[in-house]
Amino acid sequence: MNVLSVDLGTSNTVAVLAAYGRPPRVVDVDGASMMPSAVFAAEDGNLVVGRDAERRARLDPARFEPNPKRRVDEGTLLLGDQVVPVTDALAGVLRRVADETSRQLGGGKPDEVRLTHPAQWGPVRRNVLLSAARQAGMGANLVLVPEPVAAAAHFASFPGQTLAPNQALAVYDLGAGTFDVAIVGATQKGFVVLAEAGLPDLGGLDVDQALLEHVGRQVSHREPGRWQSLLRPVSTADRRAQRALREDVKAAKESLSRHPQTEVPLPEPFDDVLVTRVELEALIRPGLLRSVELLAGTIRSTGMTADRLVGIYLVGGSSRIPLIATLIAEQLKVVPTSLDQPETAVALGAHHVPRDGATMRTSDISNTIEDVQRTAKVVPPPAAFAAPPTGATPAQNPFPASGPQRVPTGPPSGPQQLPPRPPTGPTPAFGPPPPQPAATGSNNKPWYIATAVVAVVVVAVVSILIATSGGGEGEGDTAAGACSDRKPDDQGFSPCMRDLAGSVPEHNDCQEGATNPMGGGNLETPGATVASCTMQDDYTVMYMHFGSSENADGSERSGVDNAKTYVDTFNQQFENLGMGTDPTKGDWDGNGLNGTYTAYEAGGAGVLLFQVDDAPLLGVLMRVDLTSSGGGSLTDFYDEHVKPGSDGGA
Repeated sequence: MNVLSVDLGTSNTVAVLAAYGRPPRVVDVDGASMMPSAVFAAEDGNLVVGRDAERRARLDPARFEPNPKRRVDEGTLLLGDQVVPVTDALAGVLRRVADETSRQLGGGKPDEVRLTHPAQWGPVRRNVLLSAARQAGMGANLVLVPEPVAAAAHFASFPGQTLAPNQALAVYDLGAGTFDVAIVGATQKGFVVLAEAGLPDLGGLDVDQALLEHVGRQVSHREPGRWQSLLRPVSTADRRAQRALREDVKAAKESLSRHPQTEVPLPEPFDDVLVTRVELEALIRPGLLRSVELLAGTIRSTGMTADRLVGIYLVGGSSRIPLIATLIAEQLKVVPTSLDQPETAVALGAHHVPRDGATMRTSDISNTIEDVQRTAKVVPPPAAFAAPPTGATPAQNPFPASGPQRVPTGPPSGPQQLPPRPPTGPTPAFGPPPPQPAATGSNNKPWYIATAVVAVVVVAVVSILIATSGGGEGEGDTAAGACSDRKPDDQGFSPCMRDLAGSVPEHNDCQEGATNPMGGGNLETPGATVASCTMQDDYTVMYMHFGSSENADGSERSGVDNAKTYVDTFNQQFENLGMGTDPTKGDWDGNGLNGTYTAYEAGGAGVLLFQVDDAPLLGVLMRVDLTSSGGGSLTDFYDEHVKPGSDGGA
């Protein structure tokens, strides 16, 4: 079976082919292992890609886009006088790979094409990638593989490297356009993304920009007008000069990964500038520290520590920067690993991802609970990836496998089959919901949306509370003012939580801890005092009082900031789902408090977050009714029974 895997990157695209029973090998396109992911709109309407596009850009830079993947959300590109759909631009890049692969196969086509994508990409972006691949003629047998899963498989494929079931690996991926971090766990069937995060404003291109600005500060005073014409070109000559300058700056950055100093050639009337590695590291240290802090926080969100991981694997071309390994070693006390070429690790690793347990997907890949669990930050119970006792069987993984994700060509026939219910016993933090009777008729979307709502509630609760783990009960938070006392009473409420809950605890069954809305035991919530109340008509409300936490650099993060982070992350997760469910937002006041709320309702389920202004407090109201597509308004129920000053459900 001939299998092609493609890592369509921001700056470069890498393809790997395993054919005729031979080991996977990188496909050379235009004589190089990496092809620029660049497109150029020719005057005749055709798209030129790769190195040919870069050469054409010197003639007319206005028709050139070097990084179409970075603009995946924009829909269209304006290249010169042509409007080019982003899907067409990506399809052009993939078509060049497909043509070269077909040539090397003697006119044949691969039996299967594996496409890697960032773990944070939601269904909308993934559908753009799938559409581009189909448009490029890559066939119907398409498989999606999350990039960190492919990277983990590549790591485990090397002799001497192991990633056994119940072990986990951190993948630090610094590419040209973005930074992504993921914790990948090994299961009996393959790999699963346990937690992931990213920084959209950090990548190799941002390092290039920082170095360009540094050079400009040294020379721009000589001819300010000329320097501005390079930064904001209007004429074709200026665009050519700017492109040449940016290429020279990029080359200087790469040289500083190997040498202590180098020169950046500049166009007249400017003199060439000598830059050193020390200068570059001073420029980029703050951004790289942010990435290491995010890495540390993502590791903590899984309930593990860096020393319990198999390793920290560096991938992406920009991970070659020596300062990255230095900062990780300093901050996390673990020396990271870099194997082979970091630019090709993801494409090569996609071939090693097991096919067992692959999840079938249609072109509408937003409709399953598995998709929610892969898109959102997923955190297992801390024991899920602890080493099992001698002689014991490994703990059952409560997550579906993260790859590959096969995409059939047609719509599914009959009702969608949900994952089986976990074994009898305590409910895993993110175990799939119990199977429900198939809905009559052809429209099952309310069921999927309802399940997605529930999954995001659980994911957000555990992800953020673990990530913000701080002091113990009763420890103060200097930024919280009068709400510094987090010690819970017999129902789990701190004094400030009582003010937020109002009369709800008087009329309902309330207890300490975060109730799992899918049933079973409470969820672990280190870092916050939490109380849950079960109300009428399948409503549950959780009240949270966040404590302070410590950033990776030792600085303190207040409980107010942690509460805001929870809300921001929750909203981002729903945005990533791309379900078309617009939130309802508003203001509230009562019991001397005031704040804002955000409500999501769909398919008989809903969730409403209400937070207190400038206080480390918030509440989460949930309605879980997976057997119906109706139910009263969540906001009305909140106003009448939950909002501070209401009747409390009496």
